Amino acid sequence: MRQMPRCNGVLEGGGVKGIGHVGAIQALEQAGYQFHRVAGSSAGAIVAALVAAGYHGDEMAELMKTLDYMKFKQTDFLDRLGAAGKALSILFHYGIYSAAYLEAWLNELLMKKHVACFRDVKAADGTYRLQVTSVDLTTQELLVLPQDLRKFHIDIDSFPIAAAVRMSMSIPIFYEPYLLKGQNGNVHYLVDGGLLSNYPINLLDDGTKPLKIPTIGFQFCKDSDCSITAKPCNTIIDYVKLIISTLLDAYDNDQIEKAKGNRDRSIRISSAITINGDKKNISTTDFDITETESEALYQNGIQAAQHFLKHWNFDKWKRKYRNS
Repeated sequence: MRQMPRCNGVLEGGGVKGIGHVGAIQALEQAGYQFHRVAGSSAGAIVAALVAAGYHGDEMAELMKTLDYMKFKQTDFLDRLGAAGKALSILFHYGIYSAAYLEAWLNELLMKKHVACFRDVKAADGTYRLQVTSVDLTTQELLVLPQDLRKFHIDIDSFPIAAAVRMSMSIPIFYEPYLLKGQNGNVHYLVDGGLLSNYPINLLDDGTKPLKIPTIGFQFCKDSDCSITAKPCNTIIDYVKLIISTLLDAYDNDQIEKAKGNRDRSIRISSAITINGDKKNISTTDFDITETESEALYQNGIQAAQHFLKHWNFDKWKRKYRNS
């Protein structure tokens, strides 16, 4: 019997665009691939956690297509007072919305696969099959979870995966930060891992160890052909969007260009969709995304992975970029 190829997967953050990851994962699975280790940031961390728990692409597709993303914008009394209330939420809670609902939703899904804590995704060699990123604003550093939980003297095995994912996807200002107390009693403010590395492609392969299986990346791009183009800046809104986009993507794009082979092992999923002839780019915080738009993103993921597989050959990639 032919052995099914295995791979590792690293998934970029992208908010509601995560359904694109699901489409790409399903296409890889249909091509025979099985995921061994997975890592991700923000929305990529959500999908990675589901994969690590044992969900397949078709199962996740059904979950995501019927998901009401607006529930992820959990409000309190202040948030219902309009712009002034949201400003007060930022002032008092350092964020507009709570991510408690998202954490509970994810934990419920993980429990259905009998997965709750990091001990449940522990490999035979003692490492963890799931890694997610977060940013500690207090110390201004990128955290890789679960291993960096040791800095807080937390027992890694018993730490809830859903809580780690909540740390990873707490978009600054949009969501309240996750508060974690250090050993000295200081409170650490943890936010979206995408702030420092939205696409941690080197997390599962730093280029120094021999490779037995490939690490494949899943990355979003705004243009249908996924080329790098200059973005317009005609208004203050354009300017703010460019600042946010740069914070999330510039560092990772630089690392991809510097690290040999990263671009060639990345599935580039377009967030540009066309509905009834109208073209639209889905952004990270488009929580009012429609079912039709979600389906279009999902199909973008499938098509991107299928295109990738037409050209992908692990042995050729190793000969080109890992001669030693």
